[in-house]
Amino acid sequence: RQPEWVRPGTYRPCYNRGPQSSGPVLLARRHLQQDADSSERVLMDMRWGLIPSWFKKDDPSKMQFNTSNCRSDTMLKKSSYKGALLKGKRCVVLADGFYEWQQHGAGKQPYFIYFPQSKDAVAEEKEADEEWRGWRLLTMAGIFDCWEPPTGGEALYTYTIITVDASKDLSFIHHRQGWALALTALSPRMPAILDGDEAIRKWLDFAEVPTQEAVKLIQPTENIVFHPVSTFVNNIRNNTPECVARIELGAKKEVKATPSSKAMLGWLKNSQEGSPQKKENDLPRWKSQFIHSPSPKKTSADILQQWLGKEGGPAAKKHKA
Repeated sequence: RQPEWVRPGTYRPCYNRGPQSSGPVLLARRHLQQDADSSERVLMDMRWGLIPSWFKKDDPSKMQFNTSNCRSDTMLKKSSYKGALLKGKRCVVLADGFYEWQQHGAGKQPYFIYFPQSKDAVAEEKEADEEWRGWRLLTMAGIFDCWEPPTGGEALYTYTIITVDASKDLSFIHHRQGWALALTALSPRMPAILDGDEAIRKWLDFAEVPTQEAVKLIQPTENIVFHPVSTFVNNIRNNTPECVARIELGAKKEVKATPSSKAMLGWLKNSQEGSPQKKENDLPRWKSQFIHSPSPKKTSADILQQWLGKEGGPAAKKHKA
């Protein structure tokens, strides 16, 4: 059974989503409707960066702490997360994958990281009678909360993504050969990924699965794959399929930009002529930007749009020749 959207009109697919933006989050319906079955789920568009319910200022942007990510080893200690977690406010953040950057020399090489995909999900050409099964969504464990303005107004739902120690596979990105010993102390992180329906069910079912049992699900996973992508994704303004397209490292020519993105880049270049070049420290400090819609073809963005009722029924679609 597909989950129902709550306030569906606010969702917008994105290839390059950063903190403070909104994205689809899965949670138990009982959080919104007390008499609902504990196994029922709903989808809600929430803002990335948790604002705790006890925050007293009238503007959430005045929150002084970065709550985009939450360390698994301190989430039951820090007040920003502890209260919500003990109240069962557990959620699953949906995305096709996330980006991570590998430091090399004076630059950074981005990688796109995601679940292994079936042949049907990544095939470019199919027979007319073959069903499209779709991209397998990455399901990340999160904590959410609902903040209400002290002076009244619409409630704001926000979330944080729980992080764990990086898996061995991701150590390739975090620890370049020759630098591993120097960087080990930095304790590289990755999102806590819930691999499979049973893990998702237990994490969301706060009525049946207590907090101390649920947190045992928060572990690194090796069931991920990745590929290098263009530095085009380094600019959060870029929001096109080029962000996730695979590239060959060392190739001189990167992925071509679309006409619209070329126009935007040209405009940015002209507007910045004569301005001093930004230093690396001036760039956004977010380590990972979680995204949606990794392919210019049919992707999970289409699934989410189907749940919104914009493309008819939710059944599997035929791939267009």
